[in-house]
Amino acid sequence: MAAASALLLLLLLAAAAGGRGGGGRQVSMQYNPGWNNSSVNLLHVRAAGPADTLHYVWSSIGAPAVLLVATASGSSVLRVNWTRLLSPAPAGAIWIDPPSSVVYSAAVVFTKVFEYSEPKVLEELFYPTYDLSGFSWDSVNRTLNHTALTAEFSGIPATDPGSSFSNGSVGFRVTAYEADGRDRSLPSLLHTANSSKVEFVLAGVAPRGNGSRFVLEVATVEEAGVVQELHSARSIDDEYTPTIFEMLSLVAQSRNDSSTRSFLQWKATAYGSRSPRREDNIQCRSGGLQAANWTLPASSIVRAYFGEGVGSSYSVSAINISFGGEDGEVYQEKRYLSWSALLGFRQPPRDTFSPLVISIMAVALGTPMAMLLVGGCVLLFAQRKRYSEYEPIN
Repeated sequence: MAAASALLLLLLLAAAAGGRGGGGRQVSMQYNPGWNNSSVNLLHVRAAGPADTLHYVWSSIGAPAVLLVATASGSSVLRVNWTRLLSPAPAGAIWIDPPSSVVYSAAVVFTKVFEYSEPKVLEELFYPTYDLSGFSWDSVNRTLNHTALTAEFSGIPATDPGSSFSNGSVGFRVTAYEADGRDRSLPSLLHTANSSKVEFVLAGVAPRGNGSRFVLEVATVEEAGVVQELHSARSIDDEYTPTIFEMLSLVAQSRNDSSTRSFLQWKATAYGSRSPRREDNIQCRSGGLQAANWTLPASSIVRAYFGEGVGSSYSVSAINISFGGEDGEVYQEKRYLSWSALLGFRQPPRDTFSPLVISIMAVALGTPMAMLLVGGCVLLFAQRKRYSEYEPIN
């Protein structure tokens, strides 16, 4: 029995290990490289490997956004022309040196926050939109932690914040990773060295209606020949994120070879506490992915890197992430909401069965097999003993 269970456990553990990938990277963070003014925010996260480098360029110049650039060089560097970047025509102000080392680039932009309520009648009531490109953002340098590899963008509407933001703010917390692992706090996302985390936070923002729900609009910018697909995966294993069984991934795939270039991945949950527990869960839903017939979102760093033209050079898509229970009561009570997502390059992490569930499966499946084996041996022994009690008749 023990041998059968142990063998099954080893097989399942080997299968689980196959879901991990990626090695370690040397990660550094630099605030406003080449610029000594903290009136704007640009954070460069550089993750260097033996033969490649991943660049994450976060900024709140315009709408909060991140550039994702992968290079085939371990020594590629970010260049910024600050005069051009802060001008009305920022195209060409950001590039990677050497340019020939770039193998893939994309961007994720957090454009707007919507607030609405669902009264008893059928129609939803939408309040004026919070356009994040019009927010005023605190200096990220105050929150930059080079040891923990974390930083936070925190902002309020630049004009007429009103009573909703008298004690509140919108935030985006950034975390970089040097190696594979799993976050300790809920939703306990599994990460690799090819990824970073962003946490969207509404803190202290007063809802404008009873049972208000909030929606975050997320836009993606992709090169020509790359398409976005929304994938949903469900699992019976919820040890790391109790009661949450769905993982969603916005995956950028090449049209030519169907290879995955980048991803945005999240659990179907948000939380209403700074130290989240299972009971702080806030329902999270995702609207359908749609191609956006816009020019580039209002983000200077995206325009600075990709230029102005849409069509043959790149495409823009958008998705809405909504938060709120049946009545929005969790946020109404706590005045706090956090939603975490992982973004990075290549394949998204694949969450396999946890050791606890593997052990339970090994015992559950191994025990019946062992009982059948023992039962067969007992029956065989009993038959042999019964026939041996009689002498043969001549």
